[in-house]
Amino acid sequence: MTSKAWKTNIVKRMKKVGTYQTAFDAAIQATADLLEQRDKIYQQYVDEGAQAMVIRVLDRGGKNTVENPLLKTWRELQAQSLKNWQELGLTPASLKKINESAVKSAVKETSPLAKALAKYG
Repeated sequence: MTSKAWKTNIVKRMKKVGTYQTAFDAAIQATADLLEQRDKIYQQYVDEGAQAMVIRVLDRGGKNTVENPLLKTWRELQAQSLKNWQELGLTPASLKKINESAVKSAVKETSPLAKALAKYG
């Protein structure tokens, strides 16, 4: 997805859970840019055969099997994007920290177990 599409997606999600504010636009843009790069790295990884391990040729001709640098970079970008999602209140735990009532409004349906427990609680 492009950065622009990610930004639209993030803003839509934030509005849905009630955490969007224009003050977050810079963080949203940074997250969108990061996610675009993550997607490009993943696509390159897939296009090159999705090999988790690759052979690296050393200066003197020796060979080592190492983790694919694309996969390593993708994991780093994935971890950073998760941190950004948390900062924007887009994970359940972070949303709960930001606004307990937003969690309740984001959950549309109560499970049968929760209904049964509510009767006794």
